[in-house]
Amino acid sequence: MISLDVATITLAKGQHETCEDGMCLFEAYNQITRREQTDACPPGVSPVLHIYGMRLNDVLPDDRRQELKRYLPNGTDVLAGTAGDGLDGVRAWMALDWLIRVYAPAWLDLAGLAGEASALRNLAPVTDSATAEAARLAGAAARAAARDAAWAAAGAALAPTVARLQDSAIALYADLITGGVS
Repeated sequence: MISLDVATITLAKGQHETCEDGMCLFEAYNQITRREQTDACPPGVSPVLHIYGMRLNDVLPDDRRQELKRYLPNGTDVLAGTAGDGLDGVRAWMALDWLIRVYAPAWLDLAGLAGEASALRNLAPVTDSATAEAARLAGAAARAAARDAAWAAAGAALAPTVARLQDSAIALYADLITGGVS
């Protein structure tokens, strides 16, 4: 291990050529543990944790991204030994469950689709293929409701522009008939 003070590291979005250019979560992890500037999955780290950590690093704003430093080796290494620990299947189901029962309902609530949001939140936890199929069906209904609401909102917002264009098109037709001569 090289001596990198986790407290002084500022995690950055994306991939970087050198440490001086910045480091994402796994570039910092690999620098600390292997002295390598790469965001590749480190030996001993679960591929599920690696992929999720990479995506989380890149979607968080700069200030919240720094909270991920707690997962860098700093006396202890909570990620070491997670590869091959037999939990990746559970981790994958947990991530899918979060998307369906937490993430999607939050957006449905914002769209005013509280019933659909509640239906997803109240699903049984997604832990296997059977519960995933039930969630898929509920998700399809929520997706259809969201699509219908989006089209309705877009239609209402566009109505004045559509009316102006229709008026203009009718006026143009009259001008086309006369060749523009009144």
